[in-house]
Amino acid sequence: MDGRSADSSRSALPRRMSAVLLKGHGGFEQLEYRDDVAVPAPGPGEVLVRIGAAAVNNTDINTRIGWYSKSVTGGTDAAATASGEDGGWLGEPLTFPRIQGADGCGRLVALGADVDPARIGERVLIEPVFAGPHAGCAYQVRYFGSECDGAFAQYACVPAVHAHRIDSALSDVELASFPCAYSAAENMLQRAQLAAGERVLITGASGGVGSAAVQLARRRGAAVLAIASAPKAAAVAALGAGHVIARGMDLRRELGAATVDVVIDVVGGAAFASLLALLRPGGRYAVAGAIDGPQVELDLRTLYLKDLRLLGCTVLGAGVFGALLGYIERGELRPVVAQTYALRDIVRAQQALMRREHIGKIVLIPP
Repeated sequence: MDGRSADSSRSALPRRMSAVLLKGHGGFEQLEYRDDVAVPAPGPGEVLVRIGAAAVNNTDINTRIGWYSKSVTGGTDAAATASGEDGGWLGEPLTFPRIQGADGCGRLVALGADVDPARIGERVLIEPVFAGPHAGCAYQVRYFGSECDGAFAQYACVPAVHAHRIDSALSDVELASFPCAYSAAENMLQRAQLAAGERVLITGASGGVGSAAVQLARRRGAAVLAIASAPKAAAVAALGAGHVIARGMDLRRELGAATVDVVIDVVGGAAFASLLALLRPGGRYAVAGAIDGPQVELDLRTLYLKDLRLLGCTVLGAGVFGALLGYIERGELRPVVAQTYALRDIVRAQQALMRREHIGKIVLIPP
């Protein structure tokens, strides 16, 4: 597509849009809803997406409060705001203001150079981890809504290869619940090589990633054990968990030592040692979050005497997002949307997320 075609595709677009700006690390006062933010222009190999819906994630709060800084040692609910000198996902300072939002669904309304003109109008899901070399970034990945502007806006620019065409009867709200949580969960399951018939324990099973992992693990034919608060047990069981353990219970007493093949963890904190004790020899532990705290106690004898594998999972493996798209289009997954809010009500949405009274995802709708 040449420059003239790109200019033509933008001719009917507004120059300004509504968006939420994160002005710096701190409290809710750092979130500013504005109606005068410039609509971005797609560069070579990029597309402009009109955002239909954008889901809220723990990472949005973690980034806002500077939780990724190594100076923070507590859980995400109790962490004090850090200085932010290493407050991004990659351990580097973030550039402010930043438009957050890792989850986005929408339609392509403008294309940069070198993008097939036939893609205009496509309905897309945005893959939230942008892999490959990027100008001005020392790493080979960027995270949508962290190192670059995200989906908490009416429009967002993304690399064309990470805007995936989706053919589904689901609404924008339902589709926006999938990208971040479900790709994180599928990535952990793939990295852990969970197989049919194996026993998998999933922590935080009522949250976005946890509830996704329950469905995805059951889809693989695994026997799913899940940890959730007692009032949410029935809902988690309905997603595919064969046994739901109430949060706070003695896991070794409930399940027995060395009885689990795989642990999928997004909680971390004090339960870590107990989770490893549950693993059979040769078991696998995969982690993609630490809402109860990043500092854990590890007895190396448990690790090497049981031949365990510990897997940190953030960058999506090859084929993870493509596989997820297939599951969605074939109707193999059920979107779990707890609540919706208007984009301007982002503070209320984040407060609801932090109360952790819901199951699944909270989704924002731009004007």
